Amino acid sequence: MSALLEVEALTRHFPVRRGLLGRAHGLVRAVDGVSFTIEAGTTLGLVGESGCGKTTTSKLILGLDRPTSGSIRFRGEDVLAFDRAALGRYRRAIQAVFQDPYASLDPRMRVGAIVAEPLVINERLDRAARRRRVLELLDLVSLPARAADLFPHEFSGGQRQRVAIARALALSPRLVVLDEPVSALDVSIRAQILNLLRDLQERLGVSYLFIAHDLAAVAHMSHTIAVMYLGQIVERGPAEAIALAPQHPYTQALFAAALPIDLDGPRAEAVVSGEVPSPLRPPAGCRFHPRCPHAMPVCSAEPPALRAHANRQVACHLF
Repeated sequence: MSALLEVEALTRHFPVRRGLLGRAHGLVRAVDGVSFTIEAGTTLGLVGESGCGKTTTSKLILGLDRPTSGSIRFRGEDVLAFDRAALGRYRRAIQAVFQDPYASLDPRMRVGAIVAEPLVINERLDRAARRRRVLELLDLVSLPARAADLFPHEFSGGQRQRVAIARALALSPRLVVLDEPVSALDVSIRAQILNLLRDLQERLGVSYLFIAHDLAAVAHMSHTIAVMYLGQIVERGPAEAIALAPQHPYTQALFAAALPIDLDGPRAEAVVSGEVPSPLRPPAGCRFHPRCPHAMPVCSAEPPALRAHANRQVACHLF
């Protein structure tokens, strides 16, 4: 397999300004030295509590924000050095599906126009060719041809998310960022959308960056999982290994709080106390140490590096 996207030491800090003069009063370390690789045709699942930096990471990759430091390479090329033309090609190759299909679709546009919008902007197609492509895309996501003439409010939440997926696939992207794509849907519909996304990956060879709170969904969808805490990755490795045998105390707590993936195995009990610290003032040393049941003196003094352990990488002084 070849690397499609390589993220190295990615950092995004936001200055906090206060007072009439707007003087900087500190930095919110939203993303703080994140590295990962997405191989062609695979899915990287990015998990963590709200505010850990997952969505900021996705915005940096989509080109909606620029990092404070670090690098993003797409097919071996430095994205941050792209000129306007290269950046346009990059944005065509990377699309997104967001959490709320109610908010991401214009209620005044018919579904055919919504799906065709990327084609109107980026492709020189006549009306008949555009219509054929729209019908192909609707068929791809299992919606009937007549859906093109209806408005978003005439569909269920799951159907609306299918429309959003069709629009994201209009330009045949190589990577789709899925930012909580099923969390706004009924539980009964989630599996249908996840299975559709897996089928599309097999048929089209597209890669996914799958961002979610739902750990069972992440384990089902992903080839690799990266676990984020306070802007940093604390564990990264093969999805099955991390889901069935998490090593970092934070990952153990996340999966212990979720529904068990292996119903026959012993149920892990991992209790995490306290609140997530502010990214404006992250703890010294390991950022998880104030909440960690296994914290040692070294944890409050030295930040642990990601090191190879048990078929994955873990940032923890226990290993």
